[in-house]
This record gives sequence, C-alpha cells and structure tokens, in this order.
Amino acid sequence: MSISYLVTHSGGFHADELLSSAILTRLYPDAQLQRSRDRQWITPAPDRIIYDVGGDFDRAAQIFDHHQRPSPLREDGQPFSSFGLIWAEYGRAYLTALAVPEQDIEAIHDKFDTKFVLPIDLLDNGAVEPSVAGPLSALTLPALLGSLKPVFDDANPTADDEAFLAALPIVTALIEAEIRTMTAKARARSIVLAAIEAAGSSAILELPMGMPYGAALDQAGADHILFVVCPRGEDWTLGGIKLSNDTFEQRADLPAAWAGLTDAALEAACGVAGAKFCHNARFIAVADSREAIMKMAEIAVQEA
Repeated sequence: MSISYLVTHSGGFHADELLSSAILTRLYPDAQLQRSRDRQWITPAPDRIIYDVGGDFDRAAQIFDHHQRPSPLREDGQPFSSFGLIWAEYGRAYLTALAVPEQDIEAIHDKFDTKFVLPIDLLDNGAVEPSVAGPLSALTLPALLGSLKPVFDDANPTADDEAFLAALPIVTALIEAEIRTMTAKARARSIVLAAIEAAGSSAILELPMGMPYGAALDQAGADHILFVVCPRGEDWTLGGIKLSNDTFEQRADLPAAWAGLTDAALEAACGVAGAKFCHNARFIAVADSREAIMKMAEIAVQEA
C-alpha cells in the first residue's frame, strides 16, 4: 500500500500533530503533508494517514483522532493525543528507520513513550496542567512549540502553514536526538556491565571513555562502587556517582582538602604528581595520566 498523503488539520497547531508529523514524514518522505479540515481530505482512504482530525480512531482505516467521544485511552486509562496514537502504531517502524538495533527496539519504544510521548498526551488533553512544571512551565516542549506560531495580527493567509513547516524540522531534530541518546545508552550498558564485572569488589569503576553508566550500576546492583575513572582527551577524570538524577548528592565526595585546587596546589594536597584539577563541589577531578588518576581514586576511596 502506498501512502501519498499525510493529513492533519489546518489553522493553529499543537505539539501532538506536529510531533506526529515528524514521525510520519520520516516513514513516508515522498508523501504530501496536507493541512486541511475539508471533508474530502479527512475522509479515510487507502492512500492517506489522517491524524488529529476527522473525529475517529480506526487503525485499519488509518485515521488517528482523539477529540471524539469516547476518546481513545491507554490500557491504564490515561488519554491518548494524536502523538500517542501515531507512536503506538508507527513508533517501532520509525525506530527501525533510524537504524535502532532490533534487540533494543521494544525497550526504546516503551521508554520513549513514557518519557516523551505520554507527557504530550496528558498536556494536550488537559489531564495535567502546565503549572505542574512550576517556574519551568513556559519552557515545556508544548509551550516552546507554541511560541513558534504566528502572532495574532499576522495577516498572511498562509502564516499558520508556514509556521508549521518551519517548526517541523525543529521537532524532528529533537525526537531524533532523544532516540540517538536512548540508543547510545543501550550500547553503553553492555560496556559498563562488563567493566563492573572486571572491577569485582573494587570501589573504582574504570571505563574506556565517558558514557552513561547509572542504569548499568542499578541493573548490576553495584552499590559498592563509589567512583568512576575514564580518559578524556589526553587527561583522565575521576568522578563521583550521583544517588539519583534528582539530586546532586553522591555516594561519596572527593576529599574536602582537594576542593577547588589546581596543578601544584592540588599535587601538594593529594600527594599525587600529575593531579591537575578538582571541582570545588568535589564531584570531579582531573589528572594527566591513568597512573595519577588511579592513585587519586584510591585515596578518595580510603577517605570515603
């Protein structure tokens, strides 16, 4: 079956159909994006996918609206927007088109749905208020995308369509960046798990490069590891491990005597030749060689 048209509504736009368009234009790059409320366009046909308009949700007919009553709901009763409906139907194919490894597709599909799609669904349906973001409410993705709409007195009759098309590559870049990050974390996990095994009972985890490691530490239950070392350019870094993504607290801080010191002063404080820098907040230190950073790591473990 050939898809020739991707049809969504005309006029002002919201995050859900804009994000849906990013998914669908990746899968159907030769299809014409048609913004219309004319009945001839929003009536299902084999050559089109209709979303966020049309008053119906029918996967077989390729129409994905959520404004009708009853509206489509997730298994847990939370509402779908058109983005959630499109992601549920086409997300896995989209991940395949982005060359996500087959073994990671299901996990990344679900993670992206939870982290990125569901918040859009909830906001679009009024299931949560933007105010839940507090002082950051004006910086949520729907709010930022809303700022790309034409101003109220723009008399250009094509202003909405032009703004929509200008916003589309922006949301495409954001989605693809998020998927790349999730895919990279999946790659990193196997590397970190192997490094954890190699570390054994040591409190120091050595990695071949900077990479996400938190999920692998949790998966392995490696609570004994306090610090991570890895090369960075010609230097080596020693870093603490945050207790969670919601805090700056660490399993262990670098020694207080090192805080804010550099070069000779830091070498004198820690007794390690080649020590170069320690952040005042004691979450990262730098040395000019692996030998030096490992000595610093051993001292940090002893003091912790």
